[in-house]
Amino acid sequence: MAVDPVNIPRTAVPNGIVDPVASARAELKAALLAIEEKGNVPRRLEKATVEGKVKLRSFVRRNPVGAIAAVVGVAAVVGGVVWAVARSISR
Repeated sequence: MAVDPVNIPRTAVPNGIVDPVASARAELKAALLAIEEKGNVPRRLEKATVEGKVKLRSFVRRNPVGAIAAVVGVAAVVGGVVWAVARSISR
């Protein structure tokens, strides 16, 4: 299975580099990009949020009744937690 050179990940080292200096530079670039990707928490959170929204919209389209039930369930749980905290604070 051949890998499309246009769609390789930014953190991958391309095959076929014969020059040791160019190979070392490519490996260093890939390592630095991997570190930056792993350490960039705001970008990772943004990506996870976008993926979560896509999954949620897909779930709502496939199962609107289940989505409404999930929203009601989450609201009940949050309301119960708020009520319990408020009651414990007021005592």
